[in-house]
Amino acid sequence: MNRLFSLVLFLCSLVLPAGAQGIALLDRVQGHRVTFHYTYSLSQKGSAFNTVTDGDVTVEGNAYLLNGLGLKVVSDGVTRWTEDPEAKEMVVETVEKENLFTNPALFIGSYRNYLDKIKVNSMGDDSLDVTLTLDDETQARFLLRDIVYLPEQGKSDFSLDEKSLPSSYVITDLR
Repeated sequence: MNRLFSLVLFLCSLVLPAGAQGIALLDRVQGHRVTFHYTYSLSQKGSAFNTVTDGDVTVEGNAYLLNGLGLKVVSDGVTRWTEDPEAKEMVVETVEKENLFTNPALFIGSYRNYLDKIKVNSMGDDSLDVTLTLDDETQARFLLRDIVYLPEQGKSDFSLDEKSLPSSYVITDLR
């Protein structure tokens, strides 16, 4: 599950880092709701390990919604709801604000800390292809497309009422 939140965190930050030009994109993200589709691959040097997934992300301020890996993750910046519709399970937990890997919106303000690890492969008006090389030589490649900047719409879309789920769901509340 931590890999999922790391993925969410980095995906939301990718709308921003395009080398020195990243500042203009950062200014554009502020005050907007940003949506995009992603394809993500992760590989480790010297290993047969390779994984590929795709999904959709919406971020506004410190709130986000991710649909990917068969999961739906919703966070209003205070609480995070992780739903697995196939397993009919929901995990509710408090967002740890000091942990960048559990809240992708927090990374937006600190993406410059990772510029030396990011290679921009290509960038278009509504697309971005980047590779992030981690310290252990793991490479994460992100292909973002259909990036859309919308006016802020408020956080009502970034919360979930557990009582609205069918009674067949198992709800684990870790708050």
